[in-house]
Amino acid sequence: MSENTTAARPYAKAVFEVARDAGKLAGWSDQLAFMSAVAHDPNMRALLDSPKLTRETIAKAFLDVCKGKVDDSGQNFIRLLAENGRLALLPEITALFEVMRAAAENKVEATVISAQAVDAEQQKSIAAALKKRLGKEVELVCEVDDSLIGGAIIRAGDLVIDGSVRGRLTRLASNLSR
Repeated sequence: MSENTTAARPYAKAVFEVARDAGKLAGWSDQLAFMSAVAHDPNMRALLDSPKLTRETIAKAFLDVCKGKVDDSGQNFIRLLAENGRLALLPEITALFEVMRAAAENKVEATVISAQAVDAEQQKSIAAALKKRLGKEVELVCEVDDSLIGGAIIRAGDLVIDGSVRGRLTRLASNLSR
């Protein structure tokens, strides 16, 4: 996995710089997400891994699937990746691009996993607290996990705050067994 990330990094950096300079970060995010979904499809994966097909044939097939969803710059990017045998790296390229975009836009995505649905007022409160702590704009993604019993777990980048009842019980059990 880290080999893929290492190989994807220069492509992600290059496409990020092109998108940033053109003021099209959001557009490139959408295109890369679509390209990544295409590259992740099992049928396309089989095509990408086929030793019988030329890189040009693979690029043409990939471009046919992306027709109407990818602009000229995106098509050129697909051709470049195909020429270098790197189309399979699109999911990693997309993930790295999104990290660079979030840093450039001073944003972070935070996931709130709670035992019960979080209402709009609670979401605003959590987002405000995280913004104050992290110094970045926060986009919340909320999930429900009944196994937490109560409370919530918040993940934002490297930060993890476990305020769940399950987490507290686990810590208590660990402390008692010492």
